Amino acid sequence: MSAYETALRRVIWPAYEGGLRRRDTPSHMRRYERDQWLAPEEIAALQFERLRRLVHWCHREVPYYRRRWDALGITPFDIRHPEDIARLPVLTKADIRDNFDDLKAISLKDSLGYKNTGGSTGEPLRFGFTRESNDRRVAVMWRGYGWAGSRMGRRTLFLWGGPVGEPSLAHRVKDRVYNAVFARKLLDSFPMTEANMADYADAIDHWRPEVIVGYVGPLVRLAEWLLATGRKIARPASIIGAAEALHPFQRTLIEEAFGAPAYNTYGCREFMLIASECEHRDGLHVNADHLIVETLDAHGSPVRTGSGEIAITDLFNYGMPFIRYVNGDMATHGPRRCACGRGLPMLASVDGRKLDAIRTADGYVLPGEFFPHMLKDVPGLARFQLVQRRLDRLDLSIVRGRGFEDASLDYIRREVAKVLGDSAQLHCHFVDDIPLTRSGKLRVTVSELAP
Repeated sequence: MSAYETALRRVIWPAYEGGLRRRDTPSHMRRYERDQWLAPEEIAALQFERLRRLVHWCHREVPYYRRRWDALGITPFDIRHPEDIARLPVLTKADIRDNFDDLKAISLKDSLGYKNTGGSTGEPLRFGFTRESNDRRVAVMWRGYGWAGSRMGRRTLFLWGGPVGEPSLAHRVKDRVYNAVFARKLLDSFPMTEANMADYADAIDHWRPEVIVGYVGPLVRLAEWLLATGRKIARPASIIGAAEALHPFQRTLIEEAFGAPAYNTYGCREFMLIASECEHRDGLHVNADHLIVETLDAHGSPVRTGSGEIAITDLFNYGMPFIRYVNGDMATHGPRRCACGRGLPMLASVDGRKLDAIRTADGYVLPGEFFPHMLKDVPGLARFQLVQRRLDRLDLSIVRGRGFEDASLDYIRREVAKVLGDSAQLHCHFVDDIPLTRSGKLRVTVSELAP
């Protein structure tokens, strides 16, 4: 750690954040960094005590929960053991939209801040949060990114979405000062095209970052261009993929192109960082001292092994609490404790969106993760996207590279037929490019069927 990193972490940032802005982020950060080393059973006990306090608060202060739980005959005193959380109903985006005001705590509703989700699935969402919950989220973010080497003050480049609209002069000045103090540089990934890849490579060479943090889609596209052209760039110490799942074949591409280890993270705007990889990169540590992350089966019951739909409880947003919020993502449990010694539970992988699983007329559901897993070994396949618009049809767009042959196409058809039979016809299309979404992401499996 450099002298500047040490000074920023221990003197400059605490004086600014805690003294000038009167925020508790530094103290939260110290507590989270200490608690990560607790034994798993100690973290579980801490998590449950925080859940109990939150449930009692919600029944007293939040009209939506009191009304919903009373109708089901549930009281806060029914939550006596960690597994009792399954007695509480899940919270959906529709519930939030339909009960927006009633989800706010009566005594805190006038002091909330608000944010909007990007709505990558066509469903933008507005939500409220308290100042304390936001401070805690920032602290958890610094902890998780730090596992991948992204320490405060370390030279970092963000391959990220740029600002929308016309920011004011004051806002631009504030951003410049903040980025200078934290040794950050932002490269707007939204204008990225095949024609301007060299500009991005030049910018990385000029900045010479120790860490690159980026949307997975743009990182993959730049990695493909670097490998195709043989261009070498200044090697960072680590790459952090964010905003979308980092599939194994994508990790391999990124690491080969950038010459640095790539780390997977999982987060969403409603909670910020949910889970992330440590130095062992053997699964994602869940921030269980800050959140509860469950995985649910098709009937909404918690599962301890295998894959399931994610339900998240924020233990500290008392202003507009989200309890067992299902955001549409899928994940697979990690069955073991990490060799790093942290007591935080593990996810083996984040498997994409539940709505992007492939379905057939006979009721078969194929996880969206199947296609990146199957296609990773196809020779000459540069990029792909699988889209389902009808139950009986799948459309696979393929960007071909060197080595793609008729045998490659035969392999794809054969492997899909193995799992789907003749229940859905696969149509393959060769395209020159696959655009990113409006939020700068690359969705490799997309279902456009109604839920």
